[in-house]
Amino acid sequence: MVTHRFIIADDHPLFRDALDQTISSSMPDLEIIQAGTLDLVIESLEGGDDVDLVLLDLKMPGVQGFSGLIFLRAQFPNIPVVVVSASEEAQVIKRVMELGASGFIPKSASMDDMQLAVKTVLAGEVWIPENINTDSSQDDDSELAHRLTTLTPQQLRVLMMLRDGLLNKQIAYELSVSEATVKAHVSAILQKLKVDSRTQAVIVSSKIDSLIDT
Repeated sequence: MVTHRFIIADDHPLFRDALDQTISSSMPDLEIIQAGTLDLVIESLEGGDDVDLVLLDLKMPGVQGFSGLIFLRAQFPNIPVVVVSASEEAQVIKRVMELGASGFIPKSASMDDMQLAVKTVLAGEVWIPENINTDSSQDDDSELAHRLTTLTPQQLRVLMMLRDGLLNKQIAYELSVSEATVKAHVSAILQKLKVDSRTQAVIVSSKIDSLIDT
């Protein structure tokens, strides 16, 4: 009998398998769905699967820096997301938590820590590595992170497409909406991000991604 269902979202099959085995070894009644792209994660979540937790890498197809985390938190606010990443700097962890993650697991973490992190989050708490200082003081990027979390899922989709260089007509086609609807979304994005142009919106939304190693 399946008691929990997780999604492991990472574009490296070997790491997905290793994480799958690590977590499954301590939770025998667990079902794990593996996804190599953000689109597959969304497909699983929208398909009606009763998912208890998403383990998300920050760098994978369909994800631009923190955009995948922001989108999942906006679109599926009741499903906890734990970031599993090789980018282990304190500032990255701080940003992840500001953007609504329930935890952060370094890819270098021990098997015991990974298992503990998952069980801690399932218990309704948050988990980050010990001895990590995520100073709660606000900075300019913290304010930007907060603004990004105010965007709706559709506005986030539009912003991600703006970052890819798509025009309003192309965005309208991809989202199956009118150009007028896209323009309304763009206007709302500019207002929420407190910028005056599409270019500025792209620049400021890309700014916090510079924390993540390429």
